[in-house]
Amino acid sequence: MQAASPNMLSSGASLACNCIPTVPNESPQYPAAPWTPHTPRLAAKTPALILDWLFDQGSLTRRLTRLSAQQFSVTPLYEGWQSLREDECLALGLAPGSEGWVREVYLRGHGEPWVFARSVAGRDALRDDGLDMESLGSRSLGELLFCDQGFARQAIEVCQYPAAWLPVEQAVDGLWGRRSRFDRGALRLLVAEVFLPALWQATAAYKEVR
Repeated sequence: MQAASPNMLSSGASLACNCIPTVPNESPQYPAAPWTPHTPRLAAKTPALILDWLFDQGSLTRRLTRLSAQQFSVTPLYEGWQSLREDECLALGLAPGSEGWVREVYLRGHGEPWVFARSVAGRDALRDDGLDMESLGSRSLGELLFCDQGFARQAIEVCQYPAAWLPVEQAVDGLWGRRSRFDRGALRLLVAEVFLPALWQATAAYKEVR
């Protein structure tokens, strides 16, 4: 398979709302994203580098930390209760329009936003489980999920993420994203991660130690 060019890479307890002065990135009128699992057709038309990042079963936090030579950080953008998107309710087994906790962050390497991540969970399941997402702050949720053996990860799905769901400064059509659900008892936590252009630049600039 041919090497991917930059153009190919970019196209193809009770919780209270934290006072982070931004709004969630959503557009209820936007058509639902066509999430898909790994298929032979997808593999045939997608550059190998993108597939490697999309379907990596390991911790994304740890991989970004290695790529950035330990210069990894998390910047919270939004945390709070809101009505979940239709595709999120479906993935979580919730009724359309259900309310949940939403956490949006940038995962950064060398200070640059490499990944936009959005994590959601239904209100009742989160309250009953007791997972305190509010206290995460600038810590990585992904690292918590991979360290807690009680969470079982479900299959990864991918899509080219709608620009309307991204922060304004990153709102570009065609960026690749992935999502997977982490289950612990009745709690279902859906984590979506969108790979931003700066990540692909970093993969060319820095040597990744696997």
